[in-house]
Amino acid sequence: MKKEKWINQCIKIFWVFIIGSVIGYVVEMIVGLVQNGHFVSRQGLLFGPFAQVYGLGILVYYFVVPKIKGGYIKIFFVTMVLGGIVEYLCSYFQELLFGTISWDYSNLWFNINGRTSLLHCTYWGIGGVLFMKYVMPLINHIDNIIKNQYFRTITALFAIFMLFNISVSSLAAIRQDERNREIAATSNIDVFFDKYYSDEVMDVIYENKIEIKR
Repeated sequence: MKKEKWINQCIKIFWVFIIGSVIGYVVEMIVGLVQNGHFVSRQGLLFGPFAQVYGLGILVYYFVVPKIKGGYIKIFFVTMVLGGIVEYLCSYFQELLFGTISWDYSNLWFNINGRTSLLHCTYWGIGGVLFMKYVMPLINHIDNIIKNQYFRTITALFAIFMLFNISVSSLAAIRQDERNREIAATSNIDVFFDKYYSDEVMDVIYENKIEIKR
């Protein structure tokens, strides 16, 4: 029984991450359209409409928000802080691992190293309230289908795809960082990524990224 409960929880966590990533991609595309007057690629992985920082943010909401007692005001301030932390850490580790960042808030007041700002923390707080009011009830409906064998099979196949997607996306980004640092290809894997995921390809897919010299 404990194993079954653990599997069900893992399936739910996976889909919460996916839902959050897709919602984040849609939000980012709309923001990019408003800011630039045309669509700007804001995807976080090579394949599919995913912005994983939002997926991680909604996972934090999922684990923390239902435990918050005190109404929407308290939810706002708690998720405001937590969202800012998630955003900061995602930016930090992106720069550390891949030599790039996807946003820079250095021009905004009350920013922290350009990785997050008071304004964007406020957005996270509003998101926390909206999550509790509208998204959490929908997520709870996953419990109704989580034991369905077809749903589990689809989840397993999609999880394999996402593992592949995240792995290839990470390796391609690491290899681009190596090219930027003039590190020559030393393996067939490096040659593969140089050929199929050149700087031109990566710059189109990750149109919004900023390269950091290091």
